[in-house]
Amino acid sequence: MARVDFKLESAKSRAVGQQARPHMRATDFSMLPAYEDIRVQQRVAERLHIEDTYFRLHEGRNGAHTQIAGRDLVNFSSYDYLGLNGHPEVIAAAKAAIDRYGISASGSRHVSGERPVHRALERALADHYAVDDSVVFVSGYATNLGVIGHLMGAKDLVIYDAAIHNSVVMGGVLSGAQRRSFAHNDLDNLEQALASARGTYERLLIVVEGLYSMDGDFPDLPRLIDIKKRNAAWLMIDEAHSIGVLGARGYGIFEHFSADPKEVDIWMGTLSKTLAGCGGYIAGSRELIDYLRLTAGAFVYSVAMPPVIAATSLTALEVMHREPERVAQLRRNGVMFRDLVRRRGLDTGAGAGTAICPIIIGDSIPAALLSQKLLERGINVQPVLYPAVAPNEARLRFFLTAMHTDKDIEAGVAAVAEEIGSLDQTMRALNIPGYNR
Repeated sequence: MARVDFKLESAKSRAVGQQARPHMRATDFSMLPAYEDIRVQQRVAERLHIEDTYFRLHEGRNGAHTQIAGRDLVNFSSYDYLGLNGHPEVIAAAKAAIDRYGISASGSRHVSGERPVHRALERALADHYAVDDSVVFVSGYATNLGVIGHLMGAKDLVIYDAAIHNSVVMGGVLSGAQRRSFAHNDLDNLEQALASARGTYERLLIVVEGLYSMDGDFPDLPRLIDIKKRNAAWLMIDEAHSIGVLGARGYGIFEHFSADPKEVDIWMGTLSKTLAGCGGYIAGSRELIDYLRLTAGAFVYSVAMPPVIAATSLTALEVMHREPERVAQLRRNGVMFRDLVRRRGLDTGAGAGTAICPIIIGDSIPAALLSQKLLERGINVQPVLYPAVAPNEARLRFFLTAMHTDKDIEAGVAAVAEEIGSLDQTMRALNIPGYNR
């Protein structure tokens, strides 16, 4: 299948614009480097009558089902992996926190924002990982950005998986440290990269995700622990998508591998997926948490997490611990979805049968078109397009929850297979150059 070259077209358009308005370049926002690329993609979508696949307006709770434009849809675009966002105890805890604390903490933790529920949540997260302490931040993105940017410096090296979240990459940029990536989940490549690094840099930080949000796979934690020990490095695991998903009880990647969580130096996670809240956390040694709590700008100079969010995530964590059957159901649903898709002959990439399963389409245009066709059939699933992934790896990314029924999963897989089966005809009917196969 041929591909529309967005970069080439936008570069030509930008060059024309620069010649026409050279004196305006310094103050014209439309001349920002990526803006014309955005407009080119919007024009292509308009020409092909493809609606904007992002910013869809959900009119209620975003769970296994959702409401868009007054319609009930089977929803595969929710991070509510265990269905705790609507759990009665979680909702009751939020309401009680509002009655007691109001909405905002109205100050930073250092000044006037400290509340008992913040300390209770941090104690519960530390106990979850069997480590000394933890600290919560108001933003998951800012957690990685601020912590990596604060811990590392010009004499250090941050090395991360090529599929790592942007917040880790930008944290490395902020730190001023040297940065390297290794091929996705290729720990041989990591070892090769580290072989010449130990004598060059003062500190080494290895960063991986517990569950990769684009591919639905995970790294070999025992080997990572061995690698970091042999190279005298810190190991940081981003558990944004793995807490509540991996392990028999949803404790995360350390439980999946029966590893000692104390062997990992820095546990990072977000509260916005399984734990039904918002923000991020770091768990680890007392010295690490004391250092961050007292000196990390992303914590010190930010308003405290709203008490209602802390209460929500604390209760969600308690329910998760008490109801491991939710995790078992999620695991069953993830395997079922992946296996049904593969039986249809579709490409699930490295998907390991977890809560995240990609279906690789290839080019961005058909991936966006498929998302729209599925929406028309009552299935909500988002595409991931270039440049978020490589030009030939555009995909539909399915998020499974414990609340999806067999009927939801079977209907979703059948609809995808049927729409992909008629894709050639659809593309020809649109008369797209290069798609006349």
